[in-house]
Amino acid sequence: MRIIITGLVGQYPFGGVIWDYLHYLLGFRSLGHEVLYLEDSGAWPYDPEAGTITEDCSFALRSLKKIFHDFDLDHAWVYRNGADGKFHGAGEKIAREWLRHGDLLVNVSSAGWLRDYDLRVGHKMFIDGDPMFCQIGLLDGSNPQYAGRLRDHDSHFTFGLSVGLPGCPVPVDGITWRPTVQPIAIDQWPVTPIPSEAPWTTVMNWASYRPKIWEGRTYGQKNLEFNRFRDLPSKTRTPLRLAMGLGVDGQRPAQELRQLGWDLVEPQEVVPDHQAYRSFLTSSRGEWSVAKHGYVEGKTGWFSCRTACYLAAGRPAVVQETGWSRHLPSTRGVLPFSTLEEAVGGLSEISRNYTEHSKAAREIALEFFDAKKVCQDLLRQL
Repeated sequence: MRIIITGLVGQYPFGGVIWDYLHYLLGFRSLGHEVLYLEDSGAWPYDPEAGTITEDCSFALRSLKKIFHDFDLDHAWVYRNGADGKFHGAGEKIAREWLRHGDLLVNVSSAGWLRDYDLRVGHKMFIDGDPMFCQIGLLDGSNPQYAGRLRDHDSHFTFGLSVGLPGCPVPVDGITWRPTVQPIAIDQWPVTPIPSEAPWTTVMNWASYRPKIWEGRTYGQKNLEFNRFRDLPSKTRTPLRLAMGLGVDGQRPAQELRQLGWDLVEPQEVVPDHQAYRSFLTSSRGEWSVAKHGYVEGKTGWFSCRTACYLAAGRPAVVQETGWSRHLPSTRGVLPFSTLEEAVGGLSEISRNYTEHSKAAREIALEFFDAKKVCQDLLRQL
């Protein structure tokens, strides 16, 4: 099959964003399929070196060439500059030919704009990585064009493992949302020795965007949940390091968090690309992290693609409950918490039995997140 994956790697060539899309390419390729990465979001390029939106896409192109070369995908990517409509990489002819005659389009998190193509690809698949927020955006009338594009797919998948099940308030409005998880190319995350002084870490944004309101209830970002656990450093001897983005309008309370005992580092310094991101995770003892308030309040069953990477590398995780424990193992390797006491207990339990939990973490990744299995399951359900 010829499979096209849409993404935002050129727009945001940083850390985990790169892996979010790359794992699909590696997964489908490992199954023997031809793959093409297509970035056509309609957005003007962002140049982090200049700190501005620009019509010049040279930074994006440099990043894409380096990233795809590292994975022997030099001729398997197309980037379209939203400022002038010009194609780069494999070029316009390839993009249009694949979208007309290809077998499968995988639109990951609505990254593909695809506004002027002869789109006759055999099947159009949408993958929602932001449950509750995606569905509210589909129904609240704020962006009819987005809603129309989302509905114009042949199948819909979501990282919200509980979406559509009893007890989950995520609105579905006639769409059959099928559960899926982030694929992880296991061979890219080997288990390596853990540094003796390794901290527990995570990579997060204080708030990725403003809250959404649905049927009178507010669904917010990680800042709302994090505030419930801000005193964690005083309750445990475990060192806790956060690579935390500034959030909307730069609202991250950095000084206050450091005073509370959190070791705050800047994402642009410690996880600027895919290699540094992997090194940051594998230099950790494990992951401790909250989820977006909307995922928790919506009982979505969302499970982090970042956490799956930690598990693949044999790093255990203590992560906030969103309902994911209904669908994935939750007693060894990765532990859920809903209260401060449970978070403290989870860190303590893994510290006491670290070797057992590290082994279990890798086993969970192999069973549930292996890219070959996840991508094969997507194809099976078409």
